[in-house]
Amino acid sequence: MRRFREVFGAAKPVIGMVHLGALPGAPLHDAAAGLEGLVEAARADLDALQAAGFDAVMFGNENDRPYEFSVDPASVAAMAYVIGRLRPLITVPFGVNVLWDPMATVALAAATGAAFMREIFTGAYASDMGLWLPDAGKAMRYRDRLGRRDCLMLYNISAEFADSLDRRPLPDRARSAAFSSIPDAVLVSGQITGEAAALADLEAVKAVLPDTPVLANTGVRHETVAEVLRIADGCVVGSALKVDGNTWNPVDRDRAADFMARARQARGQA
Repeated sequence: MRRFREVFGAAKPVIGMVHLGALPGAPLHDAAAGLEGLVEAARADLDALQAAGFDAVMFGNENDRPYEFSVDPASVAAMAYVIGRLRPLITVPFGVNVLWDPMATVALAAATGAAFMREIFTGAYASDMGLWLPDAGKAMRYRDRLGRRDCLMLYNISAEFADSLDRRPLPDRARSAAFSSIPDAVLVSGQITGEAAALADLEAVKAVLPDTPVLANTGVRHETVAEVLRIADGCVVGSALKVDGNTWNPVDRDRAADFMARARQARGQA
């Protein structure tokens, strides 16, 4: 908890997503807009989130559908290029997530100087992408080998687009992951991007991990942020901030500002 608070500063931090456009090589990539189009779209989202007062931002490749377990090095290079172009403008802690490749995520965090990373590091899943078998030990050793032991690892323990093959209840899996894999925070998700994690799941995981930060990872909305922050130690938010609340749209400055106003009020009440 101490390292988590040192990185984020704020109690119960709210992390806003910068969803990059589809990267070169991905089926949805806009070749006409190219890398400069990716930079400009990300710049606009970053500016909106920082103006709204978000505690941190996270860069992710949500538009690279269909997702992969072993991401093309060109995708990681493109993400590093975009983040590098924006680094002088970033005024809050930032993180990265390369879906769904822990090793690529670690490499990107090391290359860009990210303060934290998010991925599926533990478990075994049947997923839309096939059998999913991440390796937390390999990813953490890679982080340390790259000289980034200071970079927080946020473990998403309820993978989207998948079902756990481990039939233990979610709190038991969370407690086991915290014991065996040393996460800096545990994240609880809904079934897909933009779909909320059940409040009962958040409560159950937090109950067994009182000394580990537990965050809501998906589906937090304006009308639910106060209740989420009553339970969780923070949240990640993306879709609710977009124009019309649509994951694939740009960040709406007014929606982002309204969300953070509600989050600040909830934290004050807490």
